[in-house]
Amino acid sequence: MSKPQRQRIAAYGVLTYSDQILLVRASSRSDAPDTWWLPGGGVDFGEHPRECVVREFLEETGLNVACGELLDVVSDVMDWPHVRESVHTVRLLYAVTHVDGTLRGEANGTTDAVEWRPLEDASGLPLMPFVRDALSRIGRRDPQKKFLSTNGF
Repeated sequence: MSKPQRQRIAAYGVLTYSDQILLVRASSRSDAPDTWWLPGGGVDFGEHPRECVVREFLEETGLNVACGELLDVVSDVMDWPHVRESVHTVRLLYAVTHVDGTLRGEANGTTDAVEWRPLEDASGLPLMPFVRDALSRIGRRDPQKKFLSTNGF
């Protein structure tokens, strides 16, 4: 018997500073506890993905951001044993810039920590596969360019 299948759209923000990237850790309330992600999440019905990035970024990090250009679109299928279904997620990754706010973790949400991590060290974390792939592409770019161009991403 095949597993039920579901599709979802999610949007994430890529915020860098010098040679560091802002990451969040999934909490026990998430589908993948203790893994590190880019701030973001599922797009609500009727919500534009750029609005999702801004909303999720504030919820998970305490920071207000401006959503910039689309950097990448990735697609993956993962089996989630706890819900006994296979989920196909289309993920939109956007460059973001910090507007204001104070860095803090999410209270009682799907993330429980937020940290700046050096790009070179982030690969040693338990990352979601799409984050690992994105960081490998980011690491090949000059971090001072701060994603002003999608060339090479």
